[in-house]
Amino acid sequence: MTAKDYGIIVAVLLLTFVALRLTQRLIPHHRREPHNDVAGFIFATVSVVFAVPLAFVVVALWTNNDTAKQTTFKEANELAGVYWIARQMPLPLGSQVEHQTLEYAKTVVDQEWPLLAKHETSPQATALVYQMRDSMFAFKPRNTAEQVEYDHALTHVEALAGERRQRLNQAEESLPKLLWAILIGSALITIVFTFLFGLSSSFAHTLMVLTLAGLVVVSLVAVREMSYPYAGTMKVHPTAFEVFLARLPVPR
Repeated sequence: MTAKDYGIIVAVLLLTFVALRLTQRLIPHHRREPHNDVAGFIFATVSVVFAVPLAFVVVALWTNNDTAKQTTFKEANELAGVYWIARQMPLPLGSQVEHQTLEYAKTVVDQEWPLLAKHETSPQATALVYQMRDSMFAFKPRNTAEQVEYDHALTHVEALAGERRQRLNQAEESLPKLLWAILIGSALITIVFTFLFGLSSSFAHTLMVLTLAGLVVVSLVAVREMSYPYAGTMKVHPTAFEVFLARLPVPR
């Protein structure tokens, strides 16, 4: 977690502590204690209202992050397919495509990946996809073997463009504001509802409420870290493209 996340956790705990102490002072425990049974029954329902959306969101975000990771590997695999077919193409066109694939991978890793965290993309990487496509269209097969290579090359280039579009679409995804409102609202109600319980020991009551508040706010911070696949502590890394660059032979 970042310093900002820790700051949010500390601020929520401090606000909870102050609000609870005010409640305990304004409404003494002997006035709240007779309603503990009813309050406990309602609290169980309130906590479920918070827990169910939270579980749904966590599973959805985890799946989304995994899908984003798989997309990057599919894109890198298609790029590798273009590279290996380019090595079978005659010079100078084959060498040109080889260098274009390498430049694309380097551009994605060095330029585009930092931009993805800001919901932005690299125009240079997009231009390189168009250049690879144009280079393939410029290839004129002279026999059946080259025609097969040409067809496979076009398939890989189109698949590469498709996986790139998928990755860029995922770069625009984030948790809808409505879900954030539901999570924050239900979390706030869950924490505040614990103020209604009456315990003779203010220390025990405070400790239990702060523990619950800490668990709730940590859960929301974790959701925030997972809400975008290309940012946060659980972000997707350009590992697939780095492997692609590390394992290729020297281009012609």
